[in-house]
Amino acid sequence: MEISYLTLLKKGALIEEYLESSQGDNSEVNLVASMSDEEIICGCNGVTKGSIVEAIKANGLTTVDQVKGCTNASRSCGGCKSLVSDLLACTLGDQYQTDQKEAICGCTTLSRDEVLAEIRDKGLTHIREVMNVLEWKTDGCSKCKPALNYYLGMIDPLKYQDEHEARYVNERMHANIQKDGTYSVVPRMYGGVTTSDDLRKIADVADKYKVGMIKVTGGQRIDLLGVNKEDLPKMWAELDMPSGSAYSKGLRTVKTCVGENYCRFGTQDSIGMGIRLERKFEGLNTPHKVKMAVSACPRNCAESGIKDVGVVGVEGAWEMYVGGNGGTHLREADLLFKFKTGDELVEMIGAFLQYYRESAKYLERTSAWVERLGIDHIREVLSDELMVKEYNNRIDEALSVVQDPWKEAINNKNLLKDLYQNVKIPVETK
Repeated sequence: MEISYLTLLKKGALIEEYLESSQGDNSEVNLVASMSDEEIICGCNGVTKGSIVEAIKANGLTTVDQVKGCTNASRSCGGCKSLVSDLLACTLGDQYQTDQKEAICGCTTLSRDEVLAEIRDKGLTHIREVMNVLEWKTDGCSKCKPALNYYLGMIDPLKYQDEHEARYVNERMHANIQKDGTYSVVPRMYGGVTTSDDLRKIADVADKYKVGMIKVTGGQRIDLLGVNKEDLPKMWAELDMPSGSAYSKGLRTVKTCVGENYCRFGTQDSIGMGIRLERKFEGLNTPHKVKMAVSACPRNCAESGIKDVGVVGVEGAWEMYVGGNGGTHLREADLLFKFKTGDELVEMIGAFLQYYRESAKYLERTSAWVERLGIDHIREVLSDELMVKEYNNRIDEALSVVQDPWKEAINNKNLLKDLYQNVKIPVETK
């Protein structure tokens, strides 16, 4: 219906036409069947219905992954994947099998679950070994290499050595690349709280390296924009602050309101809980970025309802919400559980994150993961006290080897080589 509405909007249709189109059979298959060949299926890459249908017929495509590889449709944000699937069904009819196995990329026929099972069963330890043993068809691509790097580290965090060269450019540089080739530097401010000393350091560094812009982010941090690549390690050293991980597939930030200590409506210490969560889970590798928020009352000033993990304080308890997304695909978070104590809340957040780490596909946000598994299923799994303990044991093991990436890079010449060499690094498109 979203595509239908957008189509009518573009052609300036009357409201009566929209109301008529919203009645009757709303199946997505019928929707794509009624679209003209000129209409856009994939807005990110500008791929029309006609070009996809032509590619399906000309190349004998039968899966979404094949369409993606041939036309770029659904290659970026993935929001049109269901429409591509419906278009395959519409074009192929009875020949289309919706339960086809989805390979992790075009370099192999193996699915995510099959690859993970082989890694565990055969004790595989690095990307090249996985590709050789599992008979990859190529030397790997910018999709499977970062995914394998994550899966290997998730399975055995104590023995695994991060293959830095397999990461996307932002994670290799420990900073976000900008459209002009410069980078942004975001120091961590736990729970959005800072000090006058840290603010002075940020101001001094910004002046010394002629930072193009200083911006307060939506995650309650300060972003230094327009930094030259060669200046990154010097800035990290002079800031002497933890990385804000604004570039990572992991915990980005925990947004907080001022809480019960200052707000006359606050029922809980949101700042204290936000800092506790950020300090515990910072540096954790996850399938995609994770954003959290803690609001001290149902007024929800920290926007907890659209975060991967959102916490809302109520009188004498904490409510935990999961699977929210405030981005392109807006999704309201689902209430998972309610807790009387902060300890119970933190333990469940640990279990939830580890369950997500182990069962989500690489580059799958919690919003898509929650919808795929279903909140009732996730709630059932995490109602098992023994499983909650096991998930927390495994996430604590993963957190035990976490190092601050800026300090690690400053002290490791091998990790700094990308800063001074003209190395071609894959740029993430999702």
